[in-house]
Amino acid sequence: MKKYYITTYGCQMNVHESEKLAGMLESMGFLSANSVEEADIVVFNTCAIREGAENRAFGNIGALKPLKKIKKDMIVAVCGCMTQQEEVAKHIYSTFRFVDIVFGTHNLHEFREFLKKREETSKRQLEISHDENSIAEQVPVTRTSGKNAWVNISYGCNNFCSYCIVPYVRGRERSRQKEKILNEISELVKSNKYETITLLGQNVNSYGNDIGNGYGFKELLEDVCEIEGDFKIAFMSSHPKDFSFELIDLIASNDKILKEIHLPCQSGSNEVLKNMNRRYTREKYLSIINEIRRKIPFCRLTSDFIVGFPGETEQDFEDTMNLLKEVKYNSIFAFMYSKRSGTVAEKMENQVPEEIKNERVNKLLALQKQIQEEKLSNGKS
Repeated sequence: MKKYYITTYGCQMNVHESEKLAGMLESMGFLSANSVEEADIVVFNTCAIREGAENRAFGNIGALKPLKKIKKDMIVAVCGCMTQQEEVAKHIYSTFRFVDIVFGTHNLHEFREFLKKREETSKRQLEISHDENSIAEQVPVTRTSGKNAWVNISYGCNNFCSYCIVPYVRGRERSRQKEKILNEISELVKSNKYETITLLGQNVNSYGNDIGNGYGFKELLEDVCEIEGDFKIAFMSSHPKDFSFELIDLIASNDKILKEIHLPCQSGSNEVLKNMNRRYTREKYLSIINEIRRKIPFCRLTSDFIVGFPGETEQDFEDTMNLLKEVKYNSIFAFMYSKRSGTVAEKMENQVPEEIKNERVNKLLALQKQIQEEKLSNGKS
């Protein structure tokens, strides 16, 4: 039996898409391999959100060249957000001549066809679709996330934060039909394999805005809660500009919804938030947090932060530090700003030097560690 090995970079969306890649491969008779050495096909599902993720992907793809020389029949495929960028896809195709298949995010559902063409014709495949309007349903999934099942409710993003490449590699926001979502969840619950259903989207709480029929994320969440069965509901990621107090009321009142909210803030400075095109203020963000604390006192709160955004002053950074002290998150993810080609922020003046970004991210993480230690000492996690 032929075997496959998938390496995944980046977010939960990529993790779930790797489950779809695995599902397609297993529908063709492949089995999961424990290592690249025993695999007949190796797939790299890449991320483009930060330079570090791209560099790791390039390094690991390149490291496969000696093995490919030994296992000449082994197929190497590269997909994901990196390869949706046409110039990057062409660079991989021309530089890594041992890579057999290169395709983008909008082509994921066609992976089996690319593999068949490679096997039948021996010709390398390069396919980057720019059709970002369709949603592929009925793609087989091999779930690898234990008792958690990921369920896409939307694809793409309309926010165009000035630092972010996601709208360019994932396309504009497209919401799945509610019937498709509810049917998928019902089947997952009936299987009795999953304790948690996690709703996925680049911005879950703007679900339905593109459809425009008044049925949004709150209404979808209410319908999911009505599905009979013993399961919990989670969701990610949320955008503060779309996080309503009515949604907080629903989370507070329904036992099926986990009391865990990931609400990316990115910065505690209004000036930086404006330059990031986040479309909320520090005050608006804190009003949401305060309402969550009031309605759901024991809610687990997590967030994302970017330090060293172009033009970020020492006072801007202190505003972020002070926000952490005020909110007291359970945990955070903190990153140094990474310049992304094609984004608005790439061309901004006053780029912050690497050594300052590094110093600031370490300070932020040290503060969060201190907050978490204080929470643990007080019997909170």
